[in-house]
This record gives sequence, C-alpha cells and structure tokens, in this order.
Amino acid sequence: MASLSTVDGLAQLSFLVLGTLERRAAEHDLSLIQTRLLGVLRDRRPTMLELAKLLGLDKSSVSGLVDRAERRGLVARIPSAADRRSVLVSLTDQGRALATEAAAAFESDVTTFVSLLSPYDRENLTKLVSRLLVEHAKANGVDLFDTLLPSRE
Repeated sequence: MASLSTVDGLAQLSFLVLGTLERRAAEHDLSLIQTRLLGVLRDRRPTMLELAKLLGLDKSSVSGLVDRAERRGLVARIPSAADRRSVLVSLTDQGRALATEAAAAFESDVTTFVSLLSPYDRENLTKLVSRLLVEHAKANGVDLFDTLLPSRE
C-alpha cells in the first residue's frame, strides 16, 4: 500500500474533516468559527481572554464573535465572581441544544469515516491525535483541561 507523507496526509485529512464540519455548520446557519465557539463552550465557561487563547484569535475578534452569538441567543455573558472586570461566556439552553445536535451529526460523520480503520488503529489514532493536540496547546500556553466544567453526568 502506498502511503502519503505526514504533511500531505495531515493536509488531506484536515480538508476532509473541515469540509465535513463546514457542511454540518451550514445546516445550522453557522460559520466555521461560530461552530468552534459553540464546541469550546460545550464543556467550559471561559473568560473572554481564555476564549481568545482557545480559539487562537485576538480579543477584539472574540468580542464580535460573542456579540453575534449572543444576538442569536446562543451564548450569554456572565459576570465573573472571581474578577469583577472580566466576564465568562456560557452557552444558553438554545446554544447547548444546537451545539449538541451539530456535534452528534459531525461525530456520526467522523465515526463512519474512521470505521474504515481497524479497532486497534482507531485507538492508536485517538491516542496520537490527543497527545499532539495537548502538547501543541501546552506549547502555546493553553491548558486544554484548565477551564473544563464538571461532568454533566
């Protein structure tokens, strides 16, 4: 079996995943960055600065993004109990329902795609992707698990 270089393989995989995500986002009249916002907020309630770091955007871009999502009723700003100068961003019930619905459809798409691999290869892929993303975040000063909400179980 011929194989691709790491760069070509990751680039083509990213096109496949982003294309799938963009199609699912469009079904809900969301842009890719709005979808990322909802995804980040599914399991955390960050400050605007933390949100900017998690999304890799400057704070002014995040303000506009949150403004638009707030006008749609998807997110709310909540005063921080720890620091009166900052606000936390949280999903509304409507935003949570939309994020859950879109995430379930996207997960189904990706699950179908990765089912082409053996269970052993899927497990290894999950471990490698997780390790790579955690290390990349750490190298950029982001703790992916720092602002996680307690489990909703």
